[in-house]
Amino acid sequence: MAVRSDEEFTRRTGPFRGELLAHCYRMLGSVHDAEDLLQETLLRAWRAYDRFDESRASLRTWLYRIATNACLNALESRGRRPLPSAIVPAGDDPREPLVHGGEVAWLQPFPDAMLGSAGDPAAVLAARGSMRLAFIAAVQLLPPRQRAVLILRDVLEWPAADVAAALGTTPAAVNSALQRARGRLGEAAPAEDRIGEPSDRQARELVERYVTAFQNADLAALERLLTEDAVLEMPPFLNWYAGRTAYLGFIARVFALRGTRWRMLPVAANGQPAVAAYALGEDGAYHLHTLQVFTVTGRGVSRNTVFQDTPVFTAFALPETLSAAVRPEATASGRPRSGW
Repeated sequence: MAVRSDEEFTRRTGPFRGELLAHCYRMLGSVHDAEDLLQETLLRAWRAYDRFDESRASLRTWLYRIATNACLNALESRGRRPLPSAIVPAGDDPREPLVHGGEVAWLQPFPDAMLGSAGDPAAVLAARGSMRLAFIAAVQLLPPRQRAVLILRDVLEWPAADVAAALGTTPAAVNSALQRARGRLGEAAPAEDRIGEPSDRQARELVERYVTAFQNADLAALERLLTEDAVLEMPPFLNWYAGRTAYLGFIARVFALRGTRWRMLPVAANGQPAVAAYALGEDGAYHLHTLQVFTVTGRGVSRNTVFQDTPVFTAFALPETLSAAVRPEATASGRPRSGW
């Protein structure tokens, strides 16, 4: 049994906090909910630390058990967090009025800087496949216990017996739930071989070309960078569009309404390239407009998930404005932002 010591507890649990936060995010689809559940996990663990028996389970396994059950308890009173493409059909007219989703709790992106220690590249790389927006969105379609089983078995690679012990069930029940979860996930999430993901350098270069084309309001250049079936969705609005023509039609509408003067800051979310977009205001400053997360394939940009939500901006520590003198690749402090 461990003897509870605040200093020892903090020292021993510290290395696991980043991955536990990512685990809670996979379960909940929200950075802010994940942060709350991480704190609850650590509080529960601290209260039970003097009863922790290292001969029965490692500290890491014990913490994951607590975190998983804390998330399951939280999900009893919370609905799933979708993206617009999961709940309404694609629009066919990019000029149609924008329809706000009201009280829908949308899926949120996850800042890579929160993975590991200050966005440690190794931690980001290790977690990338299980943090991608497409995967997180698909996982949200699963019932909570199936979600937990899938993450513990396929992401953390726990044996069925360990998952059963963590969830208070049997290995047979775990295997049955895993089979159902995999089937549902296979219908919702794109297969890796269909994604055809390029290298980090190729993806970065393609998004840099996209940013240049956008800042130049060059629709022809944007067209060359998009896949034929490119998707654009933008919570909290229900409107979303599938296909290069509709995508470009909406971008043309944005230019008509908000002008063609923009600045973009590179960030990184869910192991994917992303940008914070700033539109020029009447005061001569660039004002934070959206956070855009790209899915890039060997054929081009296949999806742009655009977030316009203050809590998301806060999670990524984005400045509200940029001066006209700030270069697109710099933050308000003049230092490059981590990402790409």
